[in-house]
Amino acid sequence: MNGTTVPVVYFDRPGPENTEDTLRLARARADALGLQHVLVATTSGATGRRAAEVFAGYHVVAVTHSTGFARPNEQELLHEHREAMLKAGVDILTCQHALGGVNRAVRKKLGTYELDEIIAYTLRVLGEGTKVACEIAMMAADAGRVPTGETVLAIAGTGRGADTAVLLVPANAQQFFDLRIQEFICKPAFRG
Repeated sequence: MNGTTVPVVYFDRPGPENTEDTLRLARARADALGLQHVLVATTSGATGRRAAEVFAGYHVVAVTHSTGFARPNEQELLHEHREAMLKAGVDILTCQHALGGVNRAVRKKLGTYELDEIIAYTLRVLGEGTKVACEIAMMAADAGRVPTGETVLAIAGTGRGADTAVLLVPANAQQFFDLRIQEFICKPAFRG
């Protein structure tokens, strides 16, 4: 057989109760591969703050929701988590979502889905965390926070917390089809 065998953990249920295991498993794989860059999706900042602790010594990019995502003019990232992440050297990125910006406004106003949301729904067949991991990779690449063409670790979740970790090669949004998921480290199983 020509290939590599690596363990993948499939959680029985999605959700934040998997955060600690996800971060632990992801750290072990990142260490084994000698990776440099870790992306983590964070809403309130709690997951980003915890990732900063677990991934001390790595270049950690915490990707937040865009301001106004939930409510106009509101940023969901809590001040205390932002301050702790900045103190830990985390690179915080807040920008338009790669798969839900202006096109989402078209859907809301005109009642029709646009291509980026169709891509998002397609990625969700592998789980919400997989969709978010791909999305934050494009956002970070577009912002110049991670290189394209180099393997990075992306951590995301279903709702809150983290339940998905993947190794991927980021691409800029305009080069979406160059993005490559290389390995799943863990994800919800979605049985039944």
